Amino acid sequence: MPADADDAPMRGTLFLEDGTRFEGDGFGSPGRRVGEAVFSTGMVGYPESLTDPSYRGQILAFTYPLLGNYGVPRPGSKDDDGLPLLESSALQVRGVVVRGTTRPSHWAMDRTLDAWLRGEGVPAVRGVDTRRLTEHLRSHGVLRSVLDVGPRDRSPSDAELSAEIARAPAYADEALVAEVSPRRPSVVARARGPLVAVLDCGVKSSIVRALLDRGLNVLRLPYDHEIPRKWNGRPIRGLLVGNGPGDPVTLGATVEELRRPSNRELVTLGICLGHQLLALARGGSTFKLKFGHRGQNKTICFPDGRAYIVSENHGYAVAPESLRGTGLQPWATNPDDGTLEGLRDARGRTLALQGHPEGHPGPQEAGFVFDLFAEKVRRRAA
Repeated sequence: MPADADDAPMRGTLFLEDGTRFEGDGFGSPGRRVGEAVFSTGMVGYPESLTDPSYRGQILAFTYPLLGNYGVPRPGSKDDDGLPLLESSALQVRGVVVRGTTRPSHWAMDRTLDAWLRGEGVPAVRGVDTRRLTEHLRSHGVLRSVLDVGPRDRSPSDAELSAEIARAPAYADEALVAEVSPRRPSVVARARGPLVAVLDCGVKSSIVRALLDRGLNVLRLPYDHEIPRKWNGRPIRGLLVGNGPGDPVTLGATVEELRRPSNRELVTLGICLGHQLLALARGGSTFKLKFGHRGQNKTICFPDGRAYIVSENHGYAVAPESLRGTGLQPWATNPDDGTLEGLRDARGRTLALQGHPEGHPGPQEAGFVFDLFAEKVRRRAA
């Protein structure tokens, strides 16, 4: 059984832009990375979270106290559809912060979390009081930070780490979607069925699988690609605008493409970042949340009184009051802070959910949203 590499113990330091410092044991790859410090309340699914492109540019802290207990599958593994077994083909986070790790034991594991992080050049720190870190971020909001992992006999000064953060670009200024979006279109298909376009801003593999499982074939497009009416002679019957990292207002080309009248006629589903982009395309506005919603235990409530638990990973939200006059209406809300969790148009042609109905990792009880989308696509194709 593979074990964590402890032959040369390292020191790990997480330093926040407000001067708060956390020390622990370094693992993964030695190095120094700057990113937004965020936390996730999920108890399972760390391989899926770490490969979720929505975490691009961020240093992820897990509130669950023990990570690594079931290892990770072989990096680069793919399923029968040619999709990555995890949410993308690589680690997306810039750093990892955990309370502790444990020796893994699982029949399908290929390596330890430590070996995986080390192999892909991602620094990590364990032994941190993640409860204190989470409470700090909840009070002060998301903070830029630097994670430094190196020899125990050299500890960087606060001034050195503060200067590192100052030199790095701000999160909202980075072209993160361009880093995770595909370079060129591709088709993922199983059987002869309606073809839907996926505007891929960093879409998770599980979202594509959810479409395939419902008899839809998928044309994956780069985030700034024109949405065609046909592809190789086959008509496009629907559009999914997927998740991804960063500030939605920076994706001007994507918003303008979604504004085209011909695209507004397509049966459309937005998820996470896609939810925000559809609102912007109709004239709505977005804002940055204080510390975001990240985890697998987030409640959303629909107008019929039903509540669902969903997986979420977003730092921005749609301003509900901005939907007036846009043709869009609120569909679901978050009972904890009142933020908008879903929207739709009066015709029912456009649906959008801020959370993740595919729920990998997390519950899948909101999967009915995919069912609605697939039903509307098939009806249009008939």
